[in-house]
Order: sequence, then structure tokens, then C-alpha cells
Amino acid sequence: MSPPTTSFRSLYVSSSTLSPVSPPIRTIPLLNSFNRFYGLSFSTSSSSNLVSSTRKQFLCIKVQALAAETEQPKWWEKKAGPNMIDVTSTEQFLNALKDAGDRLVIVDFYGTWCGSCRAMFPKLCKTAEEHPEILFLKVNFDENKSLCKSLNVKVLPYFHLYRGSDGQVDSFSCSLAKFKKLRDAIERHNVGTSSDHSSSVSEQVEDPTSSV
Repeated sequence: MSPPTTSFRSLYVSSSTLSPVSPPIRTIPLLNSFNRFYGLSFSTSSSSNLVSSTRKQFLCIKVQALAAETEQPKWWEKKAGPNMIDVTSTEQFLNALKDAGDRLVIVDFYGTWCGSCRAMFPKLCKTAEEHPEILFLKVNFDENKSLCKSLNVKVLPYFHLYRGSDGQVDSFSCSLAKFKKLRDAIERHNVGTSSDHSSSVSEQVEDPTSSV
């Protein structure tokens, strides 16, 4: 016995009238009810407020970081110690040389924009700390152009060495790669200063009459 035949039309009609197995899940109401239960809200307005608040906090942190950075001294503003002085005028420069007496004076001509000056500066500070008997003068080229011009300073970084009545005893350009040039000049022109200072100190220690 042959099975009953079903026309394509009746199959189409019956399939079109079938209801879906289950209704579609509406996620938005479900999330809203879940959020209300936990005291949360993900509405469009609250989401935008959250993004705006986060953005403001980020900008606030960024501003604070920039403010902290600007409070830090610039590299050329740092000093190795009391024997390193910033020169702001020709008068101050001449007075510093006069007051130095027989001390060796090393003058560092630099520019705030000079990459070689910046790279060498930490080593210069270390040298100043190692030689407290030497006076180091820092001359900003842009702020003392007339002084630098009168001293024929045309290349940066540049160094002048002075000592007492001898006046200027050396001058040369120097960089981090050739920093030994400055150390050699110190050994050459600083003879007797450190030894005289140490000998005077030892005499005071050995002499009982010098003690208070």
C-alpha cells in the first residue's frame, strides 16, 4: 500500500503555520532586571556619564603628572655642591674670579638646547664633587651672550680654566667622549692645591696647641 501523498502546497502551508519552538530571549529587559537587583544601571545616559567621569579622572591624573614633572629642576639647574655657581652677569663672573684667589676656577659655557652639554653635565657634577677645592662656574650662553662673545666662545660645550695671578691658563672644547681632556687639565693646573689643603689639615691635627 503506497503512502499517502502530500502536495508541496499543503507542506508549505503547514510549515508556515508552525509556531517557533520557543520565543526569542529578550536580553535587554533581562539585563535591566539583573542590574536593578544588584543596584546597577547600564542605561545609555549612565554609560555616557561613566565614560565622561573616567575621562575626567584620566585628564586629572595626566595634569598632576605634568605638574610634578615641571616642578622638577631642569638639568642645567642642578648643582653638585657649594663649589658650583651659576653666573648670571659679567660682573658676577669677574667677582667670582677675584674672590677665588689661588683656587683653580673651571668655567663651563653651555646651552640649554645643547645635547652634548646635557650628556656631559652629570659627569661634570661628579668631578665637582670629587674636587671641592676647585670652583666651577656655569655660564648659560643664551643668557650671557655679550660675555661669551668677549671671551671668544663660539662652540659648546666650552671650558675656560683660570688660576689666581696667572689668569686664564687653558681653554678648549670638550664633549662626553673626550671628557678625559678636562680631567687631564685638572691634574695639570690643580697641582699643589689639594696637597696644601691636606697638609694644613694634618698640621692642625698634629699640633695640640691648635685644638680648642
